[in-house]
Amino acid sequence: MPTTSLEHKQDYWLGRFQAMASPCELLMELGDGLTANRLLTIAHDEALRIERKFSRYRGDNIIHRINHSAGRPVEVDEETAGLLDYAGQCYELSEGSFDITSGVLREVWRFDGSDRVPAAETIEALLPRIGWDKIIWRRPAITLLEGMEIDLGGIGKEYAVDRVAQLLSRQAKASLLINFGGDLFATGPRRDGGGWVIGIEDPQHGVITPGDNLAHDAIRTFELRRGGVATSGDARRFLLKQGIRYGHILDPRTGWPARAAPRSVTVASGTCTEAGILATLAMLYGAQAEAFLDAQGVEYWCTR
Repeated sequence: MPTTSLEHKQDYWLGRFQAMASPCELLMELGDGLTANRLLTIAHDEALRIERKFSRYRGDNIIHRINHSAGRPVEVDEETAGLLDYAGQCYELSEGSFDITSGVLREVWRFDGSDRVPAAETIEALLPRIGWDKIIWRRPAITLLEGMEIDLGGIGKEYAVDRVAQLLSRQAKASLLINFGGDLFATGPRRDGGGWVIGIEDPQHGVITPGDNLAHDAIRTFELRRGGVATSGDARRFLLKQGIRYGHILDPRTGWPARAAPRSVTVASGTCTEAGILATLAMLYGAQAEAFLDAQGVEYWCTR
């Protein structure tokens, strides 16, 4: 079966494929189908490369080597080092609320829509295995305490969007929109000077989709001319017990979901990676999400 599909819309080409457990789309304001297909292939190959390299679910990549190093230092390549540097910066700037070592919490949390909230003592038992400040990171070597793990899932998809945008911008000057499961980047205005129409859906039903006729489905729409957009929310991953909804955004300092968090936060920023981290941090700020985003000076939409 083909791994990509390409169809011509009224004034753009739409390419599709699956990667990083997400539907991926590439909207291209091009007249040339051969060029559109070439760009789609580049996007597909780069997304799969990043997924293979940084997925925590594989046993043959750098993340597996780091997570199974049993306290021994592991040397990493320049690309991985750049992501680790960024993760460390996010940890410091967020005062520990964003932490790529917190993935071990998935051992007790299963956000499957059920009412199975883990016992407090099982969460507490995992906290000693969490903390970027416990890691020794001296380029190019990283050393984890035995039992600790890293998980780049919190920045991996957004990073892939930005990487694809960089690669494709070198190949074509046309307006492009990259959409990996609701994480977006637009390379520039469309021919008419406008942007790509983005619809933010009700958190009860979905997250975010691009297109030209979304007003009947979206709770709000906006035009994206250039830059990144990312959404964080609990539409698909949550628990519900005794009327309390537990979203999947966990505070690594406590092991519990963020309190009083919005149902969803969508942020527009210069890059998709930056938009993604700001959306996640806003969720962790809970009741203060809007105040946090106001202080960042970015465009955003919160749904409560």
